[in-house]
Amino acid sequence: MIDETGTEMFHQSMPFTERLGVEVLEQGPKLVRSRLAWDESLCTLGGVLHGGVLMSLADATGAVCAFLNLPEGKQGTTTVESKTNFIRGVRSGHAIASSRPLHAGRSFIVVETEIHDDADKLVAKVTQTQAVL
Repeated sequence: MIDETGTEMFHQSMPFTERLGVEVLEQGPKLVRSRLAWDESLCTLGGVLHGGVLMSLADATGAVCAFLNLPEGKQGTTTVESKTNFIRGVRSGHAIASSRPLHAGRSFIVVETEIHDDADKLVAKVTQTQAVL
């Protein structure tokens, strides 16, 4: 089920996510889930979702997870490091990102994001560090 409020928040705070078609499934400090549908316009050769599209999905989902874990009085984050391991391609259906905080400190928040396909097979694993602003 789509979280309309969360999807609107993604699109307003990160307009690029609207262009990609990102939809939020759930959002909270412990877990943020979003997805985007396979579309030929987002693919590389062979009909596989482009790695940059998957990284954008992970970065946006992880950023919201970090934002929801900000220390009191802080107003935002920015990505300072991101590492992606690609496991398999997405050739149809959806790419579904699930972000969880690994560390929520005063200066940095570390988030781990897994991307799965519709068959729940691991597509990519992303670890990102967000600086607290």
